[in-house]
Amino acid sequence: MNPEITTYIGYSASIFIVLSFILKDVRKIRIVNMIGCICFVIYGIFNGMLWPVIIPNGLICFIQVYYLLAGNKKE
Repeated sequence: MNPEITTYIGYSASIFIVLSFILKDVRKIRIVNMIGCICFVIYGIFNGMLWPVIIPNGLICFIQVYYLLAGNKKE
């Protein structure tokens, strides 16, 4: 993949993560944070399999999905 596109994916991931700290609604926080984590996983894959980036962000993404689905069951 084009290194410039990979860089933009990394920056967008950072923006989504920072944006998730600004929000107040927990559901929106989880969704925005999950998008950022997915972007970081893509960034890690296309930047040479950066496992220290891929593993924690992949785990956080699964945690966000779990709590989003668990929150829907309560409603």
